[in-house]
Amino acid sequence: MSSAPNVTRATSDGVTWLASAGTYPRSTLALWEERPDAPVVLPCGTVFDVVSAPAIFGRRMLDRLWDDGPGSGPVAIFRGRVLLFAAPGTAQRLPSLLAWEEWGSHRTDAVPPLLCHGPGDAVTVPAPTGDDAPGTARWLVAPDTRHPWLPGPEVVLWAAVRAARAAVRISIFPPADQDAKVYDVSRRR
Repeated sequence: MSSAPNVTRATSDGVTWLASAGTYPRSTLALWEERPDAPVVLPCGTVFDVVSAPAIFGRRMLDRLWDDGPGSGPVAIFRGRVLLFAAPGTAQRLPSLLAWEEWGSHRTDAVPPLLCHGPGDAVTVPAPTGDDAPGTARWLVAPDTRHPWLPGPEVVLWAAVRAARAAVRISIFPPADQDAKVYDVSRRR
């Protein structure tokens, strides 16, 4: 069981932080005051970057961050993907770190691709109220301060590698020959 917090509603400080990512923060705040259940599309790259992973793998990464690591910043789920809010610059640095780890090579075919959203990209941000309707964006870990801690590329890489190791049992031994005869030598006569 994960020790990740179950915070599905953004605080007013968290809402202010999210709105600061937009081109017109006051307009975003006014929209949320009028319609607190409305998701919004916000740009990445200045206040936060986003690393997107398939839902199951993203949850494994989140579990690694909370069970074995420093925790996470805000985390949302949208259209079957987990959105990890990360420090600005993560989207530019993480792909080269993943390449160094041979992410997506023939050795790691079972490991899903991670999408990095940074400058020039935008993501759908869940409503502050944490709408739980199926198919809508919702918070797994909602923002709760004006300056949330955001993991950098090294921390996200660490979580991804550990989640991959847990999901794919990597062995240094070749697979057993299926036609080999096996003898039980544990009992002596």
